[in-house]
Amino acid sequence: MSRDVRNSEEAPEENDELQLEGGEEEEEEKSSSGHRRYLTRSGAERMHKELLRLLNEERPKVTAEVSAAAAQGDRSENAEYIYGKKRLREIDRRIRFLQKRLDTATIVTPSEQPDTGRVYFGATVTLEDEDEARVTYQIVGSDEIDTAGGRISVESPIARALLRKKVGDTVEVIRPRGEIEYTIVQIRYL
Repeated sequence: MSRDVRNSEEAPEENDELQLEGGEEEEEEKSSSGHRRYLTRSGAERMHKELLRLLNEERPKVTAEVSAAAAQGDRSENAEYIYGKKRLREIDRRIRFLQKRLDTATIVTPSEQPDTGRVYFGATVTLEDEDEARVTYQIVGSDEIDTAGGRISVESPIARALLRKKVGDTVEVIRPRGEIEYTIVQIRYL
């Protein structure tokens, strides 16, 4: 008997509606989780830099530390050896994760978006709320989220409400603190 168990954090298959490269639908490149993964060019570059740092700096350093700890004798009571092996597993797990994400993601360069009049993946959008307070977000993939830096997931309620809208449109977003209304002031593709 097989069950279909899905992570509650995964987005529904509405991601197929994302417009990339000027309206042409992407080929059905879906990850094993059932939906496409998108990364901006800058997000992919950050992940690639982290991957290279782990492969070329962290892993060799920890491997040397584990070898030195192993040379000290009894490994069963050697805290440095045990911690080093644990750290090495964590690094290897992160390396595999980054490699898989980079291999399966669709890389999008926001500056190449031909339809700059509407909000699509990669857009940097300036919004104004009912109190005339302004906030700016860039819509990015789930692996690039940095709310302090203004990067929100394409799967977030705000991003979902903004997709396909244009300057001057008003959107309502339901958040934990209640409903809020935003007006799109500016759309840029950097």
